[in-house]
Amino acid sequence: MTDGIRQSIEAAIAYLSEHPDEARYTDSAATARLEDGLRVMVTGPGKASLATDMPHSVGGGDAAPSPGWFLRAAEASCVATLVAMRAAQLGVALADLQVTVDSRSDDRGILGMNDAIPAGPLSTRVVVRITRAGADEQPLEPLVRWALAHCPVTDAVSRSVPIDLEVTALG
Repeated sequence: MTDGIRQSIEAAIAYLSEHPDEARYTDSAATARLEDGLRVMVTGPGKASLATDMPHSVGGGDAAPSPGWFLRAAEASCVATLVAMRAAQLGVALADLQVTVDSRSDDRGILGMNDAIPAGPLSTRVVVRITRAGADEQPLEPLVRWALAHCPVTDAVSRSVPIDLEVTALG
């Protein structure tokens, strides 16, 4: 399986080296629609969908994970994916890989109680538990650090990404 991943990555790198104009594109859209109370259904390409809700403490139904949890889930799954991709590129076989992401927040920010307090996380922690398959002694921490540095999700939340806002108000 890792050979297939490595070959796919090498083919993608070779293709984009020859066609750099095709490296930039618009990512697939996610569309959120308010359903009931604070429950939101998000749809994307194909049959992709997920539901979010907020906890009872802020008026939600607590029937689905919060959007913030999905952000941490996206970070964790992206880092795990990039670790696996890099390991395949380097020929490192993994026996086990687990990535946990948590964050520290201050609810006064999301509630607008103090504009000096950010609405989003104040800090994020990524914990990687990785076990090599086989006897190779190559250190794993540089592989993990490379993956974190190249993960598009952690990159997006760790730097200022411009946001263009368009509002269509009907009625």
